[in-house]
Amino acid sequence: MLFKTRIIEGSNNIKYSQWKDKLDWPVFLISGGILVLFVLMSSVFTQATSNFVQKGFQISITYFGAFWQILLLATFAVGAFLAFSKYGRVRLGNASKPEMGYFRWAAIVITSGLGAGAIFWAAAEPMYYFIDVPPTMDSDIKNASTPAISAAMAQSFTSWGFTAWAVYGAISGIIIMYAHYNKHLKMRPRTLLYPIFGNKIEKNKIGWLIDVFCILGAVAGTIGTIGFFGFQFSYWLHSIFGIPDNIVTQILSVAGLMVIVMISATTGIEKGIQFLSKLNVWLALALAAFILLLGPGHFIIDTFISSYGVYITHFLEISTFRGNDKWAGAWMLFFFGWFIGYGPLMGMLVARVSRGRTIREIFLLVSIVAAVVSHVWFSILGGSGLFYETKNSGTISGPLSDNGLPAAVISIASHLPLGTVMVIVLLLLTLIFVITTADTMSYSISMSVTGEGDPPKIIRLFWVVIMGVISIILINIGEGSINAIQSFIIITAVPISIIMLPAVWTAPKIAHKLAIEQNIAIKKETSENNILAEKSSNNDIN
Repeated sequence: MLFKTRIIEGSNNIKYSQWKDKLDWPVFLISGGILVLFVLMSSVFTQATSNFVQKGFQISITYFGAFWQILLLATFAVGAFLAFSKYGRVRLGNASKPEMGYFRWAAIVITSGLGAGAIFWAAAEPMYYFIDVPPTMDSDIKNASTPAISAAMAQSFTSWGFTAWAVYGAISGIIIMYAHYNKHLKMRPRTLLYPIFGNKIEKNKIGWLIDVFCILGAVAGTIGTIGFFGFQFSYWLHSIFGIPDNIVTQILSVAGLMVIVMISATTGIEKGIQFLSKLNVWLALALAAFILLLGPGHFIIDTFISSYGVYITHFLEISTFRGNDKWAGAWMLFFFGWFIGYGPLMGMLVARVSRGRTIREIFLLVSIVAAVVSHVWFSILGGSGLFYETKNSGTISGPLSDNGLPAAVISIASHLPLGTVMVIVLLLLTLIFVITTADTMSYSISMSVTGEGDPPKIIRLFWVVIMGVISIILINIGEGSINAIQSFIIITAVPISIIMLPAVWTAPKIAHKLAIEQNIAIKKETSENNILAEKSSNNDIN
């Protein structure tokens, strides 16, 4: 480095004139340049850009969809093997105990992974599958029938299931934590390939490309989420308060959101992100309890149990379905690609907040607890929608068909006891979920371009601002541009999935190495020598 950097003890504050010394400039400029190019192309060649992205989307699904399905299953299987074997006791992060309490830790991981999907897709996805039963299910099941309820929920569980969540650090977190905390590499996506390239990955140009792909996936997904939120929040404000649903409201919605995110971003993980995550959890728990006790609780519980039976018994069959590429690309593979696109940066976030946790604890939280929490929440919100739809056909599906995801949420909420209050509560919960997503991703992206577990505030703020500005620009261009950048994350999932593949066999090697260091496993050579020595001793006695 050409400039010396002075870090204030006990703080991650850095002089304004020194922050640039923290950046990995090639990664920053390449990723930023591609984003600027995308915005320019969307502005000047709107239709051509949209067509290009959609073509790339279709190619990605067609040629990599099967690979993604196998990758997710392999990731989950390897993670489960490590977690439930002796390696599950290996403690990661070069620490003797966890740095963060369980509730705060779980809240950050689960709320960051769910994001706005916890509201919009939880309400809409089961309904889509109910009115048009997925081809993954028994062909004898009729649309909008009683058997279609369990089929719809089971397919929703797959989209947000054990294998999808496993990509968020169940085994990649092992590699990232080992490389950063044990081998002192910078915390960046490229560390996923440390077991293959060793320390060379720090300065290797391949490392630049890895970081760029992973950053682009997360940024594209986050910008898409923010822009989508602008459109949906504007619709909600119009439906609830009569505020005009126009571009001004949409832009102001995004601007207001980003101001809150900026305030949270300046406080970091220890304050802002933890506070928002815990607030998310407590508000969601209160809402869930209210719906179960005063809403269609009996129907929700029955639906959850019967649907889980379908999900578990047909787990492999649904997860490996290859019978209808068009449907799979629009639904199941879209969600799988979305999880993969976010995978490396979510893995970094998991690594950042999981120091001192065991392999078993991380796997159980990321792959099992987070998935089950998602399924319970989908059953509560989406199950309520199915209940009211079965009582009066078109009650939920009609608004969903006419006005999209937010209309389904409003329709479900309005049918619940204290309907008007529930609509406002869900609006607030959605806002907090999106803020949490934007905040955690700006933090993870900042880690990627600095390599630090606690990146400087100014860099975190920069990414918040740039994602907000790009979202507003794309809103001005039109909703098609937001859809295009949401599809762009599926394209980035192609190289990212290749980057994540080696973790399937390198994570177990690291787990074994750490197990030996922590006296959980015996080094093979030592074990063999002991056996030979014992045999020799026995021969001497004889």
